[in-house]
Amino acid sequence: MANHKSALKRIRANAAKRLRNRYQAKTTRNAIKKLRGTTDAEEAKVLLPRVVSMLDRLAKKNVIHKNKAANNKSKLTKLVSKLG
Repeated sequence: MANHKSALKRIRANAAKRLRNRYQAKTTRNAIKKLRGTTDAEEAKVLLPRVVSMLDRLAKKNVIHKNKAANNKSKLTKLVSKLG
């Protein structure tokens, strides 16, 4: 257990950040699944920018690796262009 006041505060802050990161990552994964599951080209074109934005935000905050975000964006863009 931490002995210093600053260490205790760091533990609290890390727990809060972890919850926020998990929530945002799960929301993004659900959005990706929804985009992959759609067969309507118009709906996919609306969803794609939103999902790309979410991936960029997660990569910027180091929740996911920047290459993982790039790979996901590439695959999703290819999928959407194939639909329409």
